[in-house]
Amino acid sequence: MKSPYAIVTSPLRTEKGSNLLHFNKYLFCVAQTANKIEIKQAIEEIYKVKVKKVNTLTMKGKMKRVRLVEGKTADWKKAVVTLKEGHKIDVA
Repeated sequence: MKSPYAIVTSPLRTEKGSNLLHFNKYLFCVAQTANKIEIKQAIEEIYKVKVKKVNTLTMKGKMKRVRLVEGKTADWKKAVVTLKEGHKIDVA
């Protein structure tokens, strides 16, 4: 079994994420190999809350260029976690 901290790498602090807090939804950067069940169990263990639903998105990396060298930023996975009523995570 993977460590919960290996599955959930960090919370995402974005403008969209701030708008989702009103709906009891939180954004997290997660491991690309993690599935929804693993993400749910990891969030519940780390933050001691009850998760209602997990939605995941694979974010594609962008093409970047420095002078003549072209490259690409890494792909990563984002999870939108909806908590049950009465539960919340302190993001401050």
